[in-house]
Amino acid sequence: MQEPSSLISSDDLYLFNEGTHADLQSKLGAHLGSIDGETGAHFAVWAPNASYVTVFGDFNDWDTQRSPLKPRDNSGIWESFVPGVAKGSRYKFHIEAPHDGFQVDKSDPFAIHSERSPATASVVWDLEYGWDDADWMARRAETGALSAPIAIYEMHLGSWMHSAEGGHLNYRELAPKLIEYLTGLGFTHVEFLPLMEHPLYASWGYQTTGYFAPTSRYGTPQDLMFLIDELHRSGFGVVLDWVPSHFPTDEHGLGYFDGTHLYEHEDPRQGFHPDWTSYIFNYGRNEVRSFLLSSAVYWLTTYHVDALRVDGVASMLYLDYSRAPGDWIPNQYGGRENLEATGFLRRLNEDVYGRLPDVQTVAEESTDWPLASRPTNVGGLGFGYKWDLGWMHDTLQYMSLEPAHRKYHHNELTFRMLYAFTENFILPLSHDEVVHGKGSLIGRMPGDEWQRFANLRLLLGYMYGQPGKKLLFMGGEFGQDGEWRHDDPLQWDLLQYPVHSGISKWVSDLNRLYVSEPALHQLDCDPAGFEWIAADDRDASVISHLRKAESGSGTYLLVYNFTPVPRYNYRIGVPSGGKWTEMANSDSEYYGGSGLGNLGLVEATSVAAHGRDWSVELTLPPLACLFLKSSG
Repeated sequence: MQEPSSLISSDDLYLFNEGTHADLQSKLGAHLGSIDGETGAHFAVWAPNASYVTVFGDFNDWDTQRSPLKPRDNSGIWESFVPGVAKGSRYKFHIEAPHDGFQVDKSDPFAIHSERSPATASVVWDLEYGWDDADWMARRAETGALSAPIAIYEMHLGSWMHSAEGGHLNYRELAPKLIEYLTGLGFTHVEFLPLMEHPLYASWGYQTTGYFAPTSRYGTPQDLMFLIDELHRSGFGVVLDWVPSHFPTDEHGLGYFDGTHLYEHEDPRQGFHPDWTSYIFNYGRNEVRSFLLSSAVYWLTTYHVDALRVDGVASMLYLDYSRAPGDWIPNQYGGRENLEATGFLRRLNEDVYGRLPDVQTVAEESTDWPLASRPTNVGGLGFGYKWDLGWMHDTLQYMSLEPAHRKYHHNELTFRMLYAFTENFILPLSHDEVVHGKGSLIGRMPGDEWQRFANLRLLLGYMYGQPGKKLLFMGGEFGQDGEWRHDDPLQWDLLQYPVHSGISKWVSDLNRLYVSEPALHQLDCDPAGFEWIAADDRDASVISHLRKAESGSGTYLLVYNFTPVPRYNYRIGVPSGGKWTEMANSDSEYYGGSGLGNLGLVEATSVAAHGRDWSVELTLPPLACLFLKSSG
């Protein structure tokens, strides 16, 4: 029977226990209200194996005896209305279990606001905010579609830029600066490394404790809403990293919550992650599935986030991920696939797209698991997009080689096209490539200073010419030469130097070309949008291909010279006669190049080449790429 003060109906309990509840944060946690004219808050927490649960905070002098909660039937939920609680009140749950004298103080798993780290108390709050992004929300489905241009600027909020005093910018301070910067560079979306509450700043947010609370390091929930609102009003989509793959072992967090392994598997072979020394969710437990599903839907609805990038999917899919033989438990069929996790991911994507067909989910998945970004009804995992980490690995490995050696590794450039359309890919040059001793993107380029910057321009041009959506981590857009460090802001002073500002100008022009030209984005995820011209000139380390739009007009020819040797009178077959306009050249002096090119225009002649009746004769600049557009 439902208590008069309860927010939780019998239907809620059914859905929660079934693993399909997608709005738990409106039921569990702390909710301001009143009973019989007395104001306070309703508290509810799931702790089915506890013998005693109480809420304590600054409203009751942090006394663990004054505000006990009552068990709700046999649901495992403890709840009560506590008078005298106001917005801003700090609180925790004190939990005792009947074995070994167990007792612990826990933050609220459903808290929507938290104390600023290193403090760990939850904060009673509300989510009232007057959104002003209706125009964006009405059209956001088209901004994330497979046919849309998607160029993502990935960033860690705390280290992007510091204030004059040397501290972090808060959500509201960041908004105008970030919008001005994104506008200048022409990106379409911004992706934030996890903004959910986390105790260890050095985890960059990937060790999440607050699955419903934005980190208070940068402000309140309303401050984050303001940032997203302003980004939407300025035409930028927002992607948020979300981490259902593991959670930290901090005592105040989810681990061993009620004296048992409630959220995580009990057996460490399934419940403990050896790489990250963290707990792994028990995806087979229905209540845990409801918890995670509710978290995902919460960020997409309450905060108007446009896409969730789901972290660590590969670690969820395989029971033997990073485990030695004998350190993992096979599934019921004797295999290594985590059937509970794959079932959860499919249900997650079905529910998210069923409720919110205008958003996207993105898998960070580093293996060749089939059909990750295909619908569940054809056997897929149901994600909208998947990071192409194979492309990232092969391309960076190739680009780090001295140009004289590249001809022996030509297949690292061409191999991708064997699988490029098996998934809906995003091409990521992400934060993972500029940490843990990997240095910076510019630092991985070979040669003298001129060659290193030419190589970086070539790498970026190659990414924008390839089919697939684009992602670039902050600092890469101007060739930051130091490895990213979460405690330090970007090296903004480098923009005073022409070689660095040239990279920034190149990225800006690439984004604008990518967004404005259907041939460069419309068929990013469709094989009809790509056609090889020549993939086999390994001796010259040159490749060329076409990018095409649905209409067939405005076709682009992309040519890349991966050596510092200029190629004169280089003949390339093209599909038709007429003029081909040089729309972008990474060797332009404007970007810091040598200025070699084709004077802006070439005319196709009826000379056969590469199995085609027409061809163009080009000057290929050193370590550079050309974007040429057909007049047909």
